[in-house]
Amino acid sequence: MLAVLQEEWGSPEKLRVTEIDRPAPSYGELLVEVAAAGVNPVDYYTALGKAYNRVLELPFVQGWDVAGVVTEVGYGATRFQPGDRVFGMPWFPRAAGAYAEYVTAPARHFAKMPERASFSEAAALPLAGLTAWQMLVDVAEVRSGQRVLITAAAGGVGHLAVQIAKSFGAYVIGTASAAKHAFVRDLGADEVVDYTAVDIADAVGDIDVAIQMFGGTAALDALRCLRPGAIMVNAQSAWTPGMTSRATELGVRASGFLVEPDHAGLADLARLVDAGQLRVHIDSELPLARAAEAHQLIGRGRTTGKVVLTVGDPARFDATGRPTHAGSADAPPRAK
Repeated sequence: MLAVLQEEWGSPEKLRVTEIDRPAPSYGELLVEVAAAGVNPVDYYTALGKAYNRVLELPFVQGWDVAGVVTEVGYGATRFQPGDRVFGMPWFPRAAGAYAEYVTAPARHFAKMPERASFSEAAALPLAGLTAWQMLVDVAEVRSGQRVLITAAAGGVGHLAVQIAKSFGAYVIGTASAAKHAFVRDLGADEVVDYTAVDIADAVGDIDVAIQMFGGTAALDALRCLRPGAIMVNAQSAWTPGMTSRATELGVRASGFLVEPDHAGLADLARLVDAGQLRVHIDSELPLARAAEAHQLIGRGRTTGKVVLTVGDPARFDATGRPTHAGSADAPPRAK
């Protein structure tokens, strides 16, 4: 099968599209024929050797976000059957191999795709969506009427977090550059602040929940936006020395965060999509062979929403999204 291999740490040009053996599902696992794979900033920074390279061994197949069709079910994986359309973020932060024609992972790392989502939309959702959901719901326990600050509100996580917070009845304030204000308002944000023009800590206050996507001094400054006893959940806490002590000084709470695979959270996201309360914005869609270009887009830091890789020939799937071949036994000859 075709896959995008990371053989050495470095710039996007180090990614190599090559043929490798197709995996087989073990007990409790699924074999999924991939239709699309999401591309995230963590993919790019890991490739540079600056993120989760410490839990990965070279060579490995890049990527975590995936959407596709179950083609084989390992013993005990009774929640799914061949033909089910699924999406997930398997194994994170260990290698998942999403940039490939097939992946295997525990069934509990997947959920059934939203009925209203395309493969590309579903592939763009897991890592960013679970990050937003777990930060807001599992850690901060967001509630109706709360004032919620979401930084980088036009980004992959941020644009989903705005919508999730609104679905809980929160009053949402997002930060974004002026050019993206209309986009963030269209997501449902009640206010949008230009972080390039003002000091956020001076412009925003009395916040109950802050979802902070940046580390360092930006995270420490965001603590000043909180009312006493409120919470900031920081996706970059590992790169924010002194965060906990500064929060204590200010009489607020600060929590670090690392997203984890969660089929229940995926199902919650799917319900929001099907209810029309959550939509994924795709900035760019590229074929698997252009994975290096996708990483370059991420590296520029100017994308709105998500970047997605489409995998293989779309003719592999019929109008209902099922494979046009009969399953793993009749898969295209090139897939080993």
